[in-house]
Amino acid sequence: MSIFTSIGRYMILMSHIFYRPENGRMYYKEVMRQMNIIGVGSIPIVALISFFIGAVTAVQTAFQFVGSFIPPYYVGYVVRDTMLLELSSTITCLVLAGKVGSNLASELGTMRITEQIDALEIMGINTGSFLVGPKLIAAIITIPLLVILSSALGILGGYMAVATSNTIKISEYLRGLHAFFDPYYVTIMLIKALVFGFLLTSISSFYGYYVKGGAYELGKSSTRAVVISSVAILLADYVLAFLLT
Repeated sequence: MSIFTSIGRYMILMSHIFYRPENGRMYYKEVMRQMNIIGVGSIPIVALISFFIGAVTAVQTAFQFVGSFIPPYYVGYVVRDTMLLELSSTITCLVLAGKVGSNLASELGTMRITEQIDALEIMGINTGSFLVGPKLIAAIITIPLLVILSSALGILGGYMAVATSNTIKISEYLRGLHAFFDPYYVTIMLIKALVFGFLLTSISSFYGYYVKGGAYELGKSSTRAVVISSVAILLADYVLAFLLT
């Protein structure tokens, strides 16, 4: 499949997603199920990674500031802004691209190669809206919430690292958390989360929806979905950083 064919099929699938669903009740139930899978199911891994990223950032920043003329409270300032502007949104969505993205591609790919999607289409059901739409809506709702949780736990991880070491005083870290705070940074974080969530869900669903062959092709499609989603997130991160800042 050429790149132009892939882009065309992707755009067609995206256009089908926003059609009005045939059965609103079933659509709602599927959205709730996907929110549980994508959101609740991802909390442990997101929490663990975010906590230790914040802790490591605090320790390494404090180490770099030792013996310099930079005030100690800048450790909290650096941890806060790093989590808000970059680490929470980007790292969380890259992790979800591997966890959620491969799962979405495998689920839809299995339905395609077992001809379940073909059966739904024969029944006149808009499979793009019915199968992909709830996943996309669930991701757009839950991924920003996961990113907010990630930033909070990253800051908490930095606090615990400072509290359990002799790097700087806790009061200095807390002072840094309040210093030079700009609420616009939270807006940037949420915009990134929405864009990244859309990209990783739609791209992963696309590769699963159009898979052909058997188990081998399904495995390749899942891997490709994770790789392309991750690359798209990184490219979007650069573009958004350029546009928003």
